[in-house]
Amino acid sequence: MSGDGQGSSHWFDDEAGPVVRPYAMTRGRTTSAGQHRLDLIAVVVTEPGAEDPETDPTLAPEHVEIVGLCAGAPQSVAEIAAELNLAIGVVRVLIGDLVHAELVHVTRPVPPAELPDEDILRDVINGLRAL
Repeated sequence: MSGDGQGSSHWFDDEAGPVVRPYAMTRGRTTSAGQHRLDLIAVVVTEPGAEDPETDPTLAPEHVEIVGLCAGAPQSVAEIAAELNLAIGVVRVLIGDLVHAELVHVTRPVPPAELPDEDILRDVINGLRAL
């Protein structure tokens, strides 16, 4: 304890307000129940039939914010983390919770290595034109 009586742990920032530690948002978890591979460019989309997340008492305010962000337009994991000003690890856990609750789903762009070669596509187009 310091001599000023406040202790060594200062849980209030005069400019930012109360400080919430990232592990408190995830309840100490580093993975979610249905952990999915969530890289930075994975796109999160709100499920069309998802109920109002604000009525679910098991969801934290950050969960509700993520569903709201993705309802307007699909967002990447990186965009969500930047918008909410949260660490990527925290956002991954929260998104995993939402996938498990069937409020959002995650899609991934096709990796460049899995895309067809441009030369093959040109050959196909030229072959179709020759018909």
